[in-house]
Amino acid sequence: MQSIPKDNKDERDIKNGNHLITYTKHLEKRLRNLEIEIRLLEEERIKLEKELNDQRNELNLLREPPLISGTIIDVLDGRNERVIISSSSGPNFVVKVNHNLKFEKLEPGMSVALNQHSLKIMEILPTNLDPIVKGMELIDSIPDISYADIGGLDDQIQEVKETVELPLKNPDLFKRVGIEPPKGILFHGPPGTGKTLLAKAVAHETDATFIRVIGSELVQKFIGEGARYVREIFMLARQKAPTILLIDELDAIAAERMEEGTSGDREVQRTLMQLMAELDGFDKRGDVKFIGATNRADILDPALLRPGRFDRIIEFPIPNEQAREMIFKIHTRSLNIDKSINLKLLVNMTKDTTGADIKAICSEAGMFAIRRDAEMINQEDFINSISKVMRKDKSESNSSKFFI
Repeated sequence: MQSIPKDNKDERDIKNGNHLITYTKHLEKRLRNLEIEIRLLEEERIKLEKELNDQRNELNLLREPPLISGTIIDVLDGRNERVIISSSSGPNFVVKVNHNLKFEKLEPGMSVALNQHSLKIMEILPTNLDPIVKGMELIDSIPDISYADIGGLDDQIQEVKETVELPLKNPDLFKRVGIEPPKGILFHGPPGTGKTLLAKAVAHETDATFIRVIGSELVQKFIGEGARYVREIFMLARQKAPTILLIDELDAIAAERMEEGTSGDREVQRTLMQLMAELDGFDKRGDVKFIGATNRADILDPALLRPGRFDRIIEFPIPNEQAREMIFKIHTRSLNIDKSINLKLLVNMTKDTTGADIKAICSEAGMFAIRRDAEMINQEDFINSISKVMRKDKSESNSSKFFI
């Protein structure tokens, strides 16, 4: 038998060894790939299980019967945790509270969700305010108007500071002295004399939310709608406290009541009675201050004007000569005007005008300058503006009369 050369045998051993090493590396690589695949499949399994649980939870929610909305009328003894509720399905019921809810948080007037079978209170619902009421709050909440933007109303500003601003900023002062601050403030005077402007300014100075309501918005054709708006407006004011609540054109709902009237008149009277009830329930030292504004204080119902509802009545008269000069300076400080303008002349020409008229005059004078393609407002622009706003003839005779 012929023997195998030693050199050839060693080569075969080396080749076999290399093959085993390569094969081992191949197996190790395949093992790593299988481990990665197992991890990916495990992640996919976890993801699918989560989706399955979500689908099961959604299916369980769909199978649950809907809850009934109700309103808490009274909270009974805390030992048995029972309350009286008025459900949307019928009469009042004495029910218990779900153990997941804190009994101490329940208050009369709250909206709650009830189980259909046991009528047990399951959860507390958010307060549902009418969208019209929610829209009455001004954008950015706090108006960007200060006392420096108001001219000729120094006495009115001082009264408002004492009766509205001071109780909001330093309520302890009144408590220390032992007196109650005014609950309601009535602004009255001709249109454009600064009633709404001053209400915005005090809201700015006190960092309070400003809510303005027009009285005519509370006049509704359906019975009880106006009264409901009043309740929700005061509720919104308390939620947004500190708040300045202004009802403008108050005479639209607060005119003196007559014995004879139409059904519409009686609905307005219901709204007025709800307003008086809300004022009676107001905390005088609270964080909500109520201001009414009207051009016709002479037709307001005496019951509304009695002390305890409107404790302070502030008049806004037509500005006098000194006040008109201050208003002109305020509205012209941001304008590019000729330095030679005779402000005294403009004040004399605008007798019996209001602050709103003067603001319109300044704006219209700028429009006349734009028409001339000028960058500066001159005296003639103001004269033409006054003639336009005050509806006077622009004849040369009248203009020459003004310059005399």
